[in-house]
Amino acid sequence: MTSDIAILVAIAVPLVGALLIALAGRISPNLREAATAITSISLIYIVWGLLPELMAGARPAIEVTQVMPGLSIAFKVEPLGMLFAALASGLWLINSIYSIGYMRGNKEKNQTRFFACFALALSATMGVAFAGNLFTLFLFYELLTLSTYPLVSHKGDAATVRSARVYLGVLLSTSIGLFLPAIIWTYYAAGTGDFTTGGILEGKLSDLEIGFLLALFVFGIGKAAVMPVHKWLPSAMVAPTPVSALLHAVAVVKAGVFAITKIIVYIFGVDFLFDSPSSGWLLYMAAFTIIAASLVALRQTNIKRLLAYSTIAQLSYVVMAASILKPLAEVGAAIHMVAHAFGKITLFFAAGAIYVASKKTEINQLRGIGRRMPWTMTAFTIGALSMIGVPPTGGFVSKWFILAGAFEAQNLVAVFTIIGSTVLNAAYFLPILYMVWFEKEKEGGKEHGEAPLLAVIALCITSLLTLAFFLFNGPVIELESQVVKGLNP
Repeated sequence: MTSDIAILVAIAVPLVGALLIALAGRISPNLREAATAITSISLIYIVWGLLPELMAGARPAIEVTQVMPGLSIAFKVEPLGMLFAALASGLWLINSIYSIGYMRGNKEKNQTRFFACFALALSATMGVAFAGNLFTLFLFYELLTLSTYPLVSHKGDAATVRSARVYLGVLLSTSIGLFLPAIIWTYYAAGTGDFTTGGILEGKLSDLEIGFLLALFVFGIGKAAVMPVHKWLPSAMVAPTPVSALLHAVAVVKAGVFAITKIIVYIFGVDFLFDSPSSGWLLYMAAFTIIAASLVALRQTNIKRLLAYSTIAQLSYVVMAASILKPLAEVGAAIHMVAHAFGKITLFFAAGAIYVASKKTEINQLRGIGRRMPWTMTAFTIGALSMIGVPPTGGFVSKWFILAGAFEAQNLVAVFTIIGSTVLNAAYFLPILYMVWFEKEKEGGKEHGEAPLLAVIALCITSLLTLAFFLFNGPVIELESQVVKGLNP
């Protein structure tokens, strides 16, 4: 199979898998879950098979169709997209293992629809990752929103449906009202929307127009949750925990920060934005989001809502790193997507395991739970330490690169934002860890142990990945260093 055909196969495999899952679900739950596992393994095989050629310097590409002159559906494999696709495909398999334990242990309804929609979401994610131009990116960005709506509204009660409508409404209104006009403006100004090394807008717009266009992109890509376009994310916490993991670690929010980073690098151009005074606001907005979301997280009493606001803050680390416009920070942005994915999916897996085993959802209910659920809470501890940025976790590595890039740029706002947010992260995670391990459980609590075995296996794997990434991050650094070759030193 040629690499250009492999791109299309990577998008098609989850689509075919969704059909097989739906058919298998009519026969047997075991067969349905076997179809999920086979599909996710097949996707890993296809996507990861593109890595050697990419590392050798090739950039496989294919144009599917031309909608009109200058406007085509096209795909291209480049380092940023490859990282996103490899991360999403790999974590889908682990999430599938977890989902089987969670959905069965919690006796959830409509499990076949759940697994089928999950596969559809991964197909859209592959399209986002390998999009060769803005038009293709927009199409699959919208498909990702639509395919995840049934997952967010999975429970089906009135409160869940209301929250799911907030999710859908915010993401669709921002993309159609802001993202789409930004794309149209870019095509009009540059004559193309192709993702191009060095960007396509230099000399095409005035400095003021560049700043305004950047704002349309940043706030139009609502999945990145830059304030004030963030309300959808806490609302989406009504979804089952495996969906929250999909939203926060595997696909949705990563699609947002990935899209912003890719547009900065390949549409505006890092060197061009660095010399543009009107782009400086983005760093301040990202810094504000980091600090404000961290302060809101301090006040949360529900586990998943705390993790949601933590995600809003952590996403803006990526946006801030990209907006520093220095090579080390650009690499740090990519590394943080991986480190955050491993750490945050572990935290959500743990939160879901706690719910399945004990039905506990509030932070003050976690006193002494580490004695009942040692595997789950050890994984939770590792994920929390990664969010803070404590070695030996992946979060330390990404923060180190972002901080080094901030010093390289002599950007004190970024430096103090990272330091301040690290303190705030510690302020809302460390009391939970103390409560879990050192306080006594209240008398009369429900007798329980660990969650179902598959759920525990999955969260142990992701916690180990969080630790392993501290030591074995070289391939990611090498891959993403290809993006920043030639940037201003």
